[in-house]
Amino acid sequence: MTAFALSDGNSFYCSCERVFDPKLEKRPVIVLSNNDGCAVARTSEAKALGIKMGQPYFQIKDLCRQEGVVALSSNYALYGDMSRRMNVVYNRFSPETEVYSIDETFLDVEHVPRKDRTAWASELRATTCQWTGIPTCVGIGPTKTLAKLANKAAKTLATGVLDLTDPDEQARVMADFPIGDVWGIGRANQAKLLALDIQFAGQLRDMEPKKARGIMTVVGEKIVHELNGRSCMDLESVAPQRQGCAVTRSFGQRVTSRIEMEQAVAGYATRLGEKLRRHGLATDYVTVFMHTSPFNDDEPQRNVSMTVDIPEATNDTMQLIKAARRAVEGLWKSGYRYSKAGIVTQDLVPPGLAQRSLFDGLDHDRAAKVMAAMDEANRRWGRATVVPAAVGIASRSPFTTKFEMRSPRYTTRWDELPVCR
Repeated sequence: MTAFALSDGNSFYCSCERVFDPKLEKRPVIVLSNNDGCAVARTSEAKALGIKMGQPYFQIKDLCRQEGVVALSSNYALYGDMSRRMNVVYNRFSPETEVYSIDETFLDVEHVPRKDRTAWASELRATTCQWTGIPTCVGIGPTKTLAKLANKAAKTLATGVLDLTDPDEQARVMADFPIGDVWGIGRANQAKLLALDIQFAGQLRDMEPKKARGIMTVVGEKIVHELNGRSCMDLESVAPQRQGCAVTRSFGQRVTSRIEMEQAVAGYATRLGEKLRRHGLATDYVTVFMHTSPFNDDEPQRNVSMTVDIPEATNDTMQLIKAARRAVEGLWKSGYRYSKAGIVTQDLVPPGLAQRSLFDGLDHDRAAKVMAAMDEANRRWGRATVVPAAVGIASRSPFTTKFEMRSPRYTTRWDELPVCR
């Protein structure tokens, strides 16, 4: 019988911080998004104070000061490396895994006898905590949706483990499991289900699959099947090809000049090119957007976007910057204080399958060599060691992302290693 486990790190970003700073234990801790904008991770102590996920930091700054909440900037280099270390542990416990997100991994547990799965999960938790310092919860089920549900429910248990392989146990847990917490039920579908007085997972499980499809498309039908123990989703040990890619950032301070916006968007296009090349993909259009802060009602508001076609699908940074700057030229309007911008693309294809332009004069071989050399330099000596001149000098850019409260990157930077004195 097919069986899945889902292991995830508890308050993962905050737990990574606690591994290297024991003084944070038992204290309320939050980690903030780019530019220290809003809370994206909270310990249980911070949640108890009423701090909500995604709450802007300026709204809770006084509360944090009064209650002794430790607020930290995002430290993505640290979190990514700690995630990698956790998955090294997982690969020792299962022959096949799927990294679902930075803090969540599905594991195949079909090889573990049913009676031994709770003990197996407890050992997985103990080993992960001992080797990495990250506390986890593990949910087990015959489908990925039930494993996800079990993981959510396990967070309320002292053991941190819940096996929903048994149908009677499934029924007990789903009887009062909120419908909004079921994997795949977004806000829109939650509203539709609540309007039908479907409040709990058990009620959704008992719905006719065709009716669920009519309400929530084929996704809803699959959820009903999965809640009934019929697996519709396999492990994806090889990540599926990306369909889209985006680079968006809030500015460190408001952008009011066109040259600054052009440099910012050129930087995002540069990062987009790096991502596309890493995944062996290309795009034939980009969409650039920019907007003011929705939190400043006393300032004029503007939210605009533009899509620019590229004659031939490419991952060449210079071509992406050229298209992005054309968008800025078409969108720019003075008199506004822009707080965020970004570049987005969809319908990605492998470069080898892209149709060549009849009138394209680009030297593709030369461009590919230039991009490869730039990527290698940035890989060896650090991101943004070599960038196109259109990006400007990062250290002088007013739109550079702020990390004013970031902890050291303990595991990836020699000059930030902890020192015993």
